[in-house]
Amino acid sequence: MDIQTRKIQFIQEFLKSANDNLLDRFEEILKQEREISFEKEIKPMTLQEYEQRFDRAIEDVKKNKVKSARNLKREIASWK
Repeated sequence: MDIQTRKIQFIQEFLKSANDNLLDRFEEILKQEREISFEKEIKPMTLQEYEQRFDRAIEDVKKNKVKSARNLKREIASWK
């Protein structure tokens, strides 16, 4: 059985038997899973990583490798 079929069957069964307690439990499970997923995707930078990015940005400014917001807006407008 594929995942889509399992999801549909689960939802159908859930709708047939759902009560407040069951809904609360599923909401809590979903919340926990979202938090776990979020933590896996986003991890804070170390101070060393931050300093490296900062130094790289300063070098980019010195080498004129940046665009002003005005020029960037003009460039984006030309994409149409």
